[in-house]
Amino acid sequence: MRILISYASFSGNTKEVAEIIEQRLTKEGCAVEMHRIRRLNRRIPDPSQFDLFLLGTFTWGRGDTPDIVKDFVRQIGCKPPNVFVFGTGDTQFGGDDLFCKACDKLATFYGSTYAPLKIEQSPRGAQEETVTKWTEGVLKHWISSSKK
Repeated sequence: MRILISYASFSGNTKEVAEIIEQRLTKEGCAVEMHRIRRLNRRIPDPSQFDLFLLGTFTWGRGDTPDIVKDFVRQIGCKPPNVFVFGTGDTQFGGDDLFCKACDKLATFYGSTYAPLKIEQSPRGAQEETVTKWTEGVLKHWISSSKK
């Protein structure tokens, strides 16, 4: 199984989540390609070349998706199937109503069939298990839905 993980990270929290996901998927025998979303990406991966596409973001401002993620989504130019979204946020900026709102927006845009993973700041500690369980859930969900 080939999996693309694309993510944007300024503080490093979303990158840490992406790395935990990558480690778990690699342990399951998946071929994982990591792609950090940057302002000046020279090479944009083609999600259609992968079985799964995991997209990571942080939430900006008042629940906004960062411009670099929006630009990346536009550059892809399509809505591939099997997109699963993860991200980080901080409830001190906007409370629960705006927490990881970018994840919700991207999951809705792509019609994701599995709830997005939302992590408060860094995934270290107890939240690392949450990341691992979400990753295992995505795999199980995809495998069961691809058999239908």
